[in-house]
Amino acid sequence: MATVTLRAPRPGEFGWIVQRHGAVYAAEHGFDVTFEAWVARIVAGFATAHDPAREAVWIADADGEPVGSIMCVRHDDTTAKLRVLLVEASARGLGVGGRLVAECVRFARAAGYTRMVLGTYDAMTAARRIYTRAGFTMDDAVPVRAHGHDLVEETWSLRL
Repeated sequence: MATVTLRAPRPGEFGWIVQRHGAVYAAEHGFDVTFEAWVARIVAGFATAHDPAREAVWIADADGEPVGSIMCVRHDDTTAKLRVLLVEASARGLGVGGRLVAECVRFARAAGYTRMVLGTYDAMTAARRIYTRAGFTMDDAVPVRAHGHDLVEETWSLRL
């Protein structure tokens, strides 16, 4: 069984986050290039201007290879936002997603946030299970056209 650790990104791994989101979501959900562009904007915004005391990103590493990612960013003074959760197919079933979400929530609490929010789509069933297990609840669901598909965009939250 692989040894999984969570760590800060190494040089080049912000690009890995963007590339893997684009490739994985295209292969598994048929998302078009607009999804990769959306992730690129999130990652670029973090990389160019973030507050290390209140914002962080983690890479899940399995035996020296990146297999997942997550980001905690400021939504407002009291609310953190969970972004870019990804777990590679090769690492699913190892608890990587749950560990990433737990670390993101732990960090947000320690940073002084009192609430955490996230956005996802109804088609992300595995991620939605992870969020539910972590205590998040769905606040809103809105039909949207995004990334080449008709989807239901969901907003979830957790009191910290």
